[in-house]
Amino acid sequence: MDSNGKEIERLLNIMDQLLSPRGCPWDREQSHESLARYLIEESYEVIEAIKQQSIEELREELGDVLLQVVFHAALAKRDGHFDFAQVVKTVSDKMIQRHPHVFATMHLESSEEVMTHWESFKRKEGKKTVLAGIPSMLPALMRAEKIQEKAARVGFDWPTPEGAMDKLKEEIEEFKEASSDQERQEEMGDILFAAVNLARLHQIDPEAALQDSNQKFIRRFNYIEDKTAQAGAKLEQLGLEAMDSLWEEAKTQGL
Repeated sequence: MDSNGKEIERLLNIMDQLLSPRGCPWDREQSHESLARYLIEESYEVIEAIKQQSIEELREELGDVLLQVVFHAALAKRDGHFDFAQVVKTVSDKMIQRHPHVFATMHLESSEEVMTHWESFKRKEGKKTVLAGIPSMLPALMRAEKIQEKAARVGFDWPTPEGAMDKLKEEIEEFKEASSDQERQEEMGDILFAAVNLARLHQIDPEAALQDSNQKFIRRFNYIEDKTAQAGAKLEQLGLEAMDSLWEEAKTQGL
C-alpha cells in the first residue's frame, strides 16, 4: 500500500473510532442533515484559500472537506447503506464513463468538444432533461450561471453579449413599470438572471464579481467609520452627504 492508501486508511480508522461506542459523543449524535452546513462551510473555506493563493491553507481546507466526505460515508456505513470504498468506486466509474476520449476509443481534440459531449454522457446515466442535476441549494447566482451554461450547450444562448445587455435593460424597464411588491420581486429576479447572463458571456464569474464588490464596499465603509471615529463623531450623526464625501475619498485612496 502506498502512502496515499495508508493515510486514507488511517483517516477511515480515526472516523470509525470516533463513531464507536467509546468514541466522541458529539460525533455519534450527528446525521447527514446536521452535517450539511459544515460541508458547505468547508467548501467555501477552500474557495477562500484559493482566492488568497495560500497553498498551505488550501492543503488544510481540502483535508477538512475530505473529512466531511469520510464522515458522511461512515454514517452511511453505520446505517447499512454504503461505505467509503463504494463512494470512491462510484466516482471512479463515473469518471471513466464520462471520459471515453481518455479511457476508450472516442477521439476529442478540444475542451469545447468535451463539453459538447458531456451532456450526452450524463443523459446515458439517467438524467432525462437538459437542466436536470443542477442542485437547488446552490447559491442563486451560481445556480443561474449553471442553468444558462447548460441551455447554451444545446444552442439556447445569445449570439453576442450585446443581446444580453439589451435584455438586462429591458428587465430594468419592466421593474420600473411594476406596480406591486410581487411584480417587483419577480422583475428583480429577472434583472439578476439577465445580469448573470451578461457576466457569463463576458467570461466573468458573477459569484466572484459580487464577492469582490462586497469586499470593496466593506473596505470603503470601514474607511468612513474609521474617519468618523477619528473625528470624535458617530456614524448616525454624520448624515448621508458627509458619508458620501468620505466614500469618494476612500475611492481616491484606492480602496
